[in-house]
Amino acid sequence: MLAESTDQPHLIDALHRVAAALGGLTHTWRFDRMATVCHPDSGVVTASFAAVTKHYGVSVAVCPPRRGNRKGVVEKANHTAAQRWWRTLPDETTIEQAQASLDRWCALRGDTRLRPTPDGKATVVTVAATEPLAALPAPFPAVLRVERTVSAQALVSFRGNQYSVPPELARARVQVALRLGATDLDIATAAGTVIARHRLAPAGAGATVRDSGHVLALERAVLAAFTDAPPHRRKQRIPPGPAAKAAAAVLRAHPGQPAPDQLPSTPDTTFDTSTGDEVVVDLARYTAAAQGRNTLR
Repeated sequence: MLAESTDQPHLIDALHRVAAALGGLTHTWRFDRMATVCHPDSGVVTASFAAVTKHYGVSVAVCPPRRGNRKGVVEKANHTAAQRWWRTLPDETTIEQAQASLDRWCALRGDTRLRPTPDGKATVVTVAATEPLAALPAPFPAVLRVERTVSAQALVSFRGNQYSVPPELARARVQVALRLGATDLDIATAAGTVIARHRLAPAGAGATVRDSGHVLALERAVLAAFTDAPPHRRKQRIPPGPAAKAAAAVLRAHPGQPAPDQLPSTPDTTFDTSTGDEVVVDLARYTAAAQGRNTLR
């Protein structure tokens, strides 16, 4: 599971989404000595994560220190995904598109890896099919927080969707807060004041969720900024100058002839721009000059 941050709320969210994709909970979760789960020096589970394990009804197995093989059990899957999938991902891929691509890769490649079992080697998907899974409860109510920069259109991006804020916050830094399992998200200022609450759209839907009050405020701000004052050039009638008068005199001297900038052109006919007279050009002279020059030198 791809996560935007390595803090504990993002870890809990990723664990719940992985368990939901697998269809249930295993009996034990194995972790490296990461500070969001345990104290790295002692390996004792932190009090905050102990509440998470109690909520899901699982036990935690922390990798012992200086045990390369045991630690490799945790790291090998990540190493395989990084080498075979991450390096081939296009740079313009969004997080939601990358997550969908990773899910497909896990189903087509990751689940086909062979693992040793008491009955011999079997694929990951075969071992997982025989493993009993417990029911998955509601998400642990952790609060996930991320920072965003408001766009010029007073929109905040979050998980492939955009949510509106008051127009005076354009290009400001705000904080998006989402309680796991909730259907609404809050957008707060840097000082922590909640200034918008929206219904959470499905991740990666590309939806734009706007509050009607924000739309009216944005329209008022746009209309208030409109002005016809300088530096805009005034629309005024400019009399013809000497060049325009000279061109008009040429046209009056040769009535019926097109203007120099409107003269038609054909492959063998041109016009004298000074007099407007038709001039016939013999293209055979150009053909003779081009003879023998059609080879590269």
